[in-house]
Amino acid sequence: MGGRIWHIQDPVEQGLLYGQFAAGWGLILMATFLINHFDLFGMRQVWLYLRKQEYTPLPFKTPALYRQVRHPLYVGWLLAFWATPTMTVAHLVFSVTTTIYILMSIQSEEKDLVAFHGEAYKDYQERVPKIIPRLFRGSFMGKPQAPRTMAT
Repeated sequence: MGGRIWHIQDPVEQGLLYGQFAAGWGLILMATFLINHFDLFGMRQVWLYLRKQEYTPLPFKTPALYRQVRHPLYVGWLLAFWATPTMTVAHLVFSVTTTIYILMSIQSEEKDLVAFHGEAYKDYQERVPKIIPRLFRGSFMGKPQAPRTMAT
């Protein structure tokens, strides 16, 4: 599956794409630690088992990036898969396939999160977009939000 779809030759544009690629991988790593990297990859469960302790689910929380989008991990993957100065047919097939997989996974994951966290996650779904952050507060790409006030 050879053949080029695009090939960016300008060094500045290449640098920008490589920067987006690196930002995607950085976002993935940062997002895993924000929601407990060790629990996400099963290491916490093994550690608790070895210590003969009962597993306790982590509470629902929305740290940093998770206040901007519900799935920053997936945003990172999408950046890493699409930001390339040379897009071949094989890379395009890979990127399209994984994008479809990610979009389908979000639907399934969100059903599980609603079942597990109930109203807390439903409220979160209403306030925070899935993968594209809102540029402005208000009705852009979602329901209008009430203005936030500072607690005194």
